[in-house]
Amino acid sequence: MVRFRTLAAVAVLGLLATLLLPASPAHASGPLREHAAARGKFIGTALATSPLANETAYRNIAATEFNQITAENAMKWESTQPNPGQFTFSGADQIVNFATQNNQQVHGHTLVWHSQTPNWVQSLGASAMRQAMQEHIAQVVGRYANNPAVVSWDVVNEVFDENGGFRSSFWYNTLGQSFIADAFRAARAADPDARLCINDYNVEAVNAKSTAMYNLVSQLRQQGVPVDCVGFQGHLSLQYGFPNTLQQNLQRFADLGVQVRITELDVRVQGSRDATKDANQATYYRNVVNACLAVTACAGVTIWGFTDKYSWVPETFPGEGFALIYDNNYGQKPSYTAVHDALAGGTSTDTTPPTTPGTPTASNITATGATLTWTASTDSGGSGLAGYNVYREQGANDTQLGQSTTNSITLTGLTPNTQYQVYVRARDGANNLSGNSPAVTFTTLQGTGTGNGCAATGTVQNQWNNGYVVQPVTVTNNGTSAINGWTVTFTLPSGHTISGSWNATLTTSGQTVTARSMGYNGNLGAGASTSFGFQVSRPNGNTATPSGYTCTSP
Repeated sequence: MVRFRTLAAVAVLGLLATLLLPASPAHASGPLREHAAARGKFIGTALATSPLANETAYRNIAATEFNQITAENAMKWESTQPNPGQFTFSGADQIVNFATQNNQQVHGHTLVWHSQTPNWVQSLGASAMRQAMQEHIAQVVGRYANNPAVVSWDVVNEVFDENGGFRSSFWYNTLGQSFIADAFRAARAADPDARLCINDYNVEAVNAKSTAMYNLVSQLRQQGVPVDCVGFQGHLSLQYGFPNTLQQNLQRFADLGVQVRITELDVRVQGSRDATKDANQATYYRNVVNACLAVTACAGVTIWGFTDKYSWVPETFPGEGFALIYDNNYGQKPSYTAVHDALAGGTSTDTTPPTTPGTPTASNITATGATLTWTASTDSGGSGLAGYNVYREQGANDTQLGQSTTNSITLTGLTPNTQYQVYVRARDGANNLSGNSPAVTFTTLQGTGTGNGCAATGTVQNQWNNGYVVQPVTVTNNGTSAINGWTVTFTLPSGHTISGSWNATLTTSGQTVTARSMGYNGNLGAGASTSFGFQVSRPNGNTATPSGYTCTSP
C-alpha cells in the first residue's frame, strides 16, 4: 500500500509536527497558517525566487502566513531541464530550503505541461518523447523523494480544452492520451510516498470541462493509475461571476476517493481598485475558502502569490489586476481579512449587518421558476458582504427559497399557477443578516395539460476573456403530461459564435440559435427536467451573454 508522506514524518526529521494539527487553539488574531492548521487544512502561496532572495517583507510574510508553498516557476521543465540531460535545481532548492526552515509543506509544480516546456522536448518523436518524460520525472521527483517537506506534485497540468476534449498539445498529438497514465506511474516509481495530482483551470464549477476531468480521474483510478488528488486552479475574475457550484463540484470529486485542493487562487478585477471591488473580491476569497472547509477531502487552498506587486495577472490579462490579498506595498487588503476570518471559523468582532437590499424585480417567470434581481447591499462591519438569502413570505414560517452570492437569483422548483411573495436578506462574513427587503409578488404560469408546456433557463457557469460556457440550460416540462422532444431557441449577442455543445443539436441562423433534443433526452414526463450546454467564443472584453430562452415541444 502506498503511504503518503505525512506531517508526523516531518516532525521526526526535526520539523514541527504541528503544521496542520496544533497543540492549542489558534489565537483569534493569529496568522493565516495558524487558523488553517486549527481546521486541519493548509493555506498556501506560490513563491517567486527573486523577491524571496531579495526582499525582507516578502520573505517575512511568506514565512509567517503560510504553511504550504508552491514554486511559481522554479520547478517547471524549462527551469529544471532547459537542455537535454542538463538538470539545474538552484531555484527549486531555494524554495525547498525556505520551506524546511519555516516548517512548511512544498507542493511540486509541475512535471508535464504543454507550456513552459523547452522546444527540444516538443520536437521529439513518440518513443524519445515518452522516454524524456519518464527520465525528467524520475530526476525531478527523485531529487526530493527523501525530503519530508516535499509532499505532493502536480504530475499533469491542463490536459483539457474548454469543450471537455483533450487539449491538442504536443504531448497529446505525439503520444495520445496514454501520456497521462505514464506520467503518473513514473512519478509513483520516483517517490512512492508523494501525493500525485492532476491540475487544471476553469474546472471550479460543474461544467463540460470539469465533467471531462471527473470522467478521466474515475477512469484512471479504475485502471489502477495512481491519481491521488485533483487540483482546481481558481483563477477567478469579478466580471465573470463566482462559480456557485464549487462546493458541489469538490464533493463529487471527493466521492471518487481522491483528495481535492484549490491550487492557484486569485481574483482579478477590471480597471482600478475601489471599495466595492475590494468588497466583492473579498467575498470571492471567502466563498472559496468556505467551500474547501465544507468538504472534508479538501486539503487546503493555495493563493497564486500573495502581493499584487508580483502578480502574473496584469501581464496576462491586460486591463485587469489587483488579484491578491496584499497590495503592492505589502498592505493587507479586505480579501486578506476575508480569508483570515473564514479560516478562523467566523471569529470576528463584526456585529454590523449589511445594508438592506433593494426591492426585487421578477422576470422570466415560468410555471416552475422565476429570476429575481435587486439593488446590492453594502457592508461596513469589516467581514465583507458574503451573499444573499431569498425567502418566501408565509407568515410565521417563511421558507428560504435559495441563496446567491450576487444580487440576482434564478428560482426553480416552484409550483405552477401559484402566487409568491418574496423578499431578500443580505449576509456578511460574520453571518450577520440585514433587514428584509421590500417584497415582490408574482404568480407562476399555469402548467398546461396538452403536453407542450416546456420552459428553458440558461446559466453562465464559466467565463474567460474571449469565451464562456453556458451550463446548464435546464429544460423543464411544465405540463401535466409527457412530451416527446423539445426545441429551445435563444439569441447570441452580436459577434458571439457557438464553438461547441453537448446533450443537444445546435443550429444557428444569424444570432438565433436553435437547440433540439437528442434521442436520449427528449422524452420528459410531467414536471421532469433535463439539460444541455454549449460554449461560445466572443470578442475580448465583450461580457454580454445569451438571452431570450424559449422552449417548444410537439
